[in-house]
Amino acid sequence: MLKEVHILLTYGCTYACDHCFQYSGPQAEGTFTGARLAQVLDQAAELGSVERIYFEGGEPFLYYALMIEGLNMARERGFETGIVTNGYWATSPEDAELWLRPLVELGVSDLSMSDDGFHGEGPEAPVKAAIAAAERLGLPLYVISIAGPEAATGEGFQVRFRGRAADRLTGSMPLTPLDGFDECPHEDLRTPGRVHVDPFGNVLFCQGLAVGSLWEVPLARLLSGYRAEDHPVCGPLAEGGPAALARRHGVAPKSGYVDACHGCFETRRALLDRFPRYLTPRQVYGVD
Repeated sequence: MLKEVHILLTYGCTYACDHCFQYSGPQAEGTFTGARLAQVLDQAAELGSVERIYFEGGEPFLYYALMIEGLNMARERGFETGIVTNGYWATSPEDAELWLRPLVELGVSDLSMSDDGFHGEGPEAPVKAAIAAAERLGLPLYVISIAGPEAATGEGFQVRFRGRAADRLTGSMPLTPLDGFDECPHEDLRTPGRVHVDPFGNVLFCQGLAVGSLWEVPLARLLSGYRAEDHPVCGPLAEGGPAALARRHGVAPKSGYVDACHGCFETRRALLDRFPRYLTPRQVYGVD
């Protein structure tokens, strides 16, 4: 049963981090409009099961007024709300509070901030001021700290080798043959509890893996009609992970992959032209 809808307010971002599985950055295209936001929220409300709406990106604070309006609309429809940000906007402790005070008034229940080597380190990093301001204001704060690629098999937040991470961070990592990845370890592709919706209307089970567009088919009908077995990408992944996906569609694997995400991403990228409706948008795969 769907509990969360994560709205990718924009694919644009102030950073182009090596670990980004969205391939976000200053040149990335795609941003919601207010009308499209209302459409997503109305469709989420019609489901009756959705409890939480998250605003993510890219970097949602790049479109601050739109984000605030989205939070307002979500609250009016009875949803809990959350935001994920890199805190670039916190140019001083005082200004950080100005940016965050409306979130207190809107009752945001989860503010997640990225604080790690990918997003700037040291006491002068803007996110440090953002975190301190959130703590002063009493916002429910969750700090996301991604370890470097060498910690991919350790505890805590780890790099998932898809998107830009697959191209930038895998060069010196130990590799495993694709047959060793026979399941999707991160997503429930049969009965998902969350989906992402991007500015192009794609309903995504994973970055770049769509089940359809809610601009074309309402979310309730899209999900009620979904069966993993009928989906050319989700079906094999649910059955036997990246290894099964490659076998099903005759993709010749490379010599090895860092993790299941890496194997899945590279296999899906090889299938872009065969399944453009479901493997989208292309920019998430680093392809124009």
